[in-house]
Formats: sequence, C-alpha cells, structure tokens
Amino acid sequence: MYSHRDKKKADFQDNKGGLVHTHSNLKYPFRLNFYERPPLEDITIEEFETCALDRLRVLAEIEASYARNRTFKELFDVINTVCKKFLPLHANTATAQPTQEERRKDHIGHFVLRLAFCRSEELRRRFTKAETTLFRVRFAADDKQENSEFLTMRDFDWVLATSEEVQDLNLEAGTYYKVRWTRVPDLVEKRKVVLKGGMAYVPSSEQLHLVLQEFQTRLEKDLEMTAKALPRLDEDTRLVPILDNLSKGFLAGVSSEWSNASGAAGDALTADMVDEMAFKHFPACMRNLHMCLRRDKHLKHFGRLQYGLFLKILGLSIEEALVFWRKSFSKIQDDKFNKEYRYNIRHSYGLEGKRANYAAKSCQQILMADQPGPGDSHGCPYRHFSGDNLQSALLTMYGEQGLTSGDMPEIMATVKAGHYHVACTRVFEITHARQNVKKGEGVGDGESVTHPNQYAARSLELEKKLAKEEGKDGDGDVVMR
Repeated sequence: MYSHRDKKKADFQDNKGGLVHTHSNLKYPFRLNFYERPPLEDITIEEFETCALDRLRVLAEIEASYARNRTFKELFDVINTVCKKFLPLHANTATAQPTQEERRKDHIGHFVLRLAFCRSEELRRRFTKAETTLFRVRFAADDKQENSEFLTMRDFDWVLATSEEVQDLNLEAGTYYKVRWTRVPDLVEKRKVVLKGGMAYVPSSEQLHLVLQEFQTRLEKDLEMTAKALPRLDEDTRLVPILDNLSKGFLAGVSSEWSNASGAAGDALTADMVDEMAFKHFPACMRNLHMCLRRDKHLKHFGRLQYGLFLKILGLSIEEALVFWRKSFSKIQDDKFNKEYRYNIRHSYGLEGKRANYAAKSCQQILMADQPGPGDSHGCPYRHFSGDNLQSALLTMYGEQGLTSGDMPEIMATVKAGHYHVACTRVFEITHARQNVKKGEGVGDGESVTHPNQYAARSLELEKKLAKEEGKDGDGDVVMR
C-alpha cells in the first residue's frame, strides 16, 4: 500500500519523470487554500479591515442562503455572483487576471476573520460552516486539473486500497481510499462506504467529502488555538474595535455605506412625496417610523435620527427636510421647532457642528445600537417587536401589496432563528411579486437586504422598470406615442 499523495504524484509525472507543474515561483500557486500559515507581512489597518469586510459579505450571504433553505445549486449561483463583486478569485488559467493579488486578499481576509470569530463556540461553529461551504463552492467552480494538482501537493493521510482489497470486498472497479470509519460517519450513515476492520473504503466519487472533512477539522483546531492566543491582542486598541464590529457581521450581513443621496427616486424627493413613498417602497423599520410619526406628530431622538438619515440618503434635500419635519410636528409652535429641532436636522446634513457627512444606518447598526425602550419607535421590527405585534404590523403595512397570513409561518420561523434581514428580504420578494421578483432573488442576484436604503432603492428601481415596460412614465402617467 502507498499513500494518496504518492499515487497522485506518480500520475502527474511526464515521460521524463519530472512533475508537470511545480509552481515553485508563486506565493499562491492555487486558487484553493487550506490557510495553514498566516500572512507574514506588514498590513495597514485599512487593508486589514477592507479584506475582512469583503470576505464577510460573502460568508454572511452563505449563512443567509442556509437560512433560506437554498439548494446547493442555488447557493452556488448566488455565492459565485457575490464573490465576483467582493472576492474575485480566478483560476490559474486566467492569465490576464491579477491572481496573486486576489489570493493575497483572500488569505489576509480569512485570517482576520479568524480573530473576529474565534471568541465563542457559537461564532466558531458558524464561521467554520460558512468557510467550509465557500471552499466547496470554489472546489466545484475550479477546473478538475487545478483541483487535482492542489490535492497532489497536499499530504493527506489517506491510504489507497490495493486492487486485491477491492476484489476481496467485491467492490466495483475504481479508486478507493481507506480511512478510519470515525472520520466519515455521514457516509457510513448513508451507506456510501464499505466497512472492514474499522476502516471505511471511500470511493473516489466521494473524495470531496474527505477534502471538506479535512478542511473543517483543521479549521476547528486552528480556531481553538487562535482563541487561546487572542487575549494578547486585547491591549491593541486599534484592532479590538474592528474585530468587535466584524464579529457581528452574521447578524445582518455587511452593507455598503450609504452616505450620499442615491438619486433612486429620479427627481429630487420632496416633503409631499414621502407619504406615498413610505407606503410603496419603505422597509418595515422605516414604514413603522413613518406611521408613528403620522400618528403621534412626533418622534424621539433616535427615531428622528434613524428616519432622518434614511430620508436624506433617499434624496430629501435639507430644505425639503425642514418642511417635512415642520409639517410632521404639527402640534408644536414654530419657536419651539426652531429652538429644539431645526439645529439637529441641519446637523444631520453636515451643516452645523463638525459638519460631518453622516451615513444612513445599516441593518446591523439598527439591530445592535441604541436599543429601543418604552415609547421609542426606532429599531428593527423583526427583532424588537413581539411575535404577535410583528405579524399584525406586517399585515397592516404590506397587506395591500400581497402579503398574507399564509406567508407568516415562513417569515416568523426565520425571525425566531435570528435571521432578521432574511425575513425582511422575504417580505421584499412577496411584496414585489408584481414586479416579477421571485422567491430566492432577494434584492437582486439573490442578495439579502443589508440596508434600509438598499431596500428602498431597489423597490424604486423595480417600479420604474415595470412602468417602462407597461408604457408609463415614473409617475404612473401613460406615455403618448
């Protein structure tokens, strides 16, 4: 008997006895990586965070895909699309692409996220599952020759079964690997292997299972070792805030920053347009704030901040914002409004104080920061409402847009599992079925909602597209031809 590695190397030798490809001149010879060695180079704080965030966008979408019970084919398509945007990783055959730079970013991002997700058993479990799935997606997308070369250069402790063993066990002709049966309990349960003497004979068709199991086992051990070493980083005030923020990424995905008016509404958004916009295009968090504002003629500070920044990025100018909030606070006099509220509105637009350009709050920020108390209206309804109140609120908000009580069990099951942004995404799909949005499409290319402005911008985009197809302009008027 001889090892898997020896057999593969023999297969890869050319007629002169040398290896066909050695890749000795490349730091990252393969697209696939078992991440056994950390990057040993100087990395800027900006690169440290950017590499991790882009990778986290991919892992968060993998977790969202599991929450949505996508098949592997559906998950494969969605994750490949997301990877092309945030974490491209081309095969060796793509000679025109900067493969070494791509793989370096992939390498750095993985190890940064190890630091963020090693802190608890739950975080380690979720990180390992997402990373193993990403490896599987890449393995399935890679060409067979590169996969074979990658496996050849690794020292797996698999043993190839001899032809005599294959015959003695009456197995079909082919290649089989011998491993301890305890390493492949899933395959044993599914009766996909033959057992003898405590060894499982795994057919080559199940080789990927062995590779994934090896990847997962090594990553689990490495994460535990990282957790033991992590306290040494607590003294570095530059890294700890970044790692704390990254570790929350699975809660609501990772959003791009929305700090400038999106212009999604086409023409500038005016105060008089907000009512109709809220009814047709707002996610539940902003719809709830709008309804509370109309009912109470007032919002508390965090509610005004959450809603005001959302409207600012949606395209509401400072002049129109002052008109909107003055009309909305109809119970108070002008003097009180100018004294207590006007400054804060201008401040949120960067016109007072330090004149900062404040970005609208993402789903993650809404879920994690400034938890609502009695009398507050801000926050995320999917997380902060009771189950009965949430169902009632959603049917009130979206009943006329196609949401029914029959949709509630699926949505509430997702909420109870803690996947709040996935529940919001499903509501988006249901309420935009008229615009031909199908289940699983999310807000485009299968992506989940990660920001309220992303939800609203996509809703407006779909409305315009439908109006164009039906021969109407953006305001719903028939276009004369």
